[in-house]
Amino acid sequence: MAGFRALAREVRNPRNTIALRRTSLRKCLERFAPYGHRATWHHLCAVAGIAPDDRAPDPARLIAALTELEEARAVWLAYEASFADRRKREKHDGIRQPTALDDWHRNTWGGCDVVPCASPTVYPAPRLAEVLRRVIAAMEAGPGESCPVCRQERLVWRFDLERCPSEGPVCTDCGIVVPVPVLTVAALAAARRRAFEGQRTERYAVV
Repeated sequence: MAGFRALAREVRNPRNTIALRRTSLRKCLERFAPYGHRATWHHLCAVAGIAPDDRAPDPARLIAALTELEEARAVWLAYEASFADRRKREKHDGIRQPTALDDWHRNTWGGCDVVPCASPTVYPAPRLAEVLRRVIAAMEAGPGESCPVCRQERLVWRFDLERCPSEGPVCTDCGIVVPVPVLTVAALAAARRRAFEGQRTERYAVV
């Protein structure tokens, strides 16, 4: 199975057909897709000016989408390397108890579903690399009260997510499923409370 770099070379190869180059870009998302495969694809298409279902996009636009993806991947791989070094030092010092952040890292290792989006068509506006920098900064700063990407505090707990995690706090502004370890207990409780209030409102509306 080809790795990310090999697939990126296929995207850039002018001797390949445009269909193969587009397919290679889609396969890159099987190796690295911070928002999940579909949401990351929609984001890249929007940034590069490609229609998501365009089977023969402008090659320059494909390269623009790939460049943004590679930029974000570099940010994430550097963070993973620093995280691995820290864990190695902690284990050497006898600190072996895993934390909630460690559990989250095991599910996101490699860069897939780092900050999954509840809907494939609702995602943060900034570039992928900037979004990852904000999430990394939030993880290093400790739990907070708001979305680490857009700073909005209105988070709603969703129980019907179609990916891992199957439930979690969703930002009603930028659409990401906020990593639980970056939120305080109070913020998580508020998100759950809003979810139950929404269910109650819907139930009364039906009646």
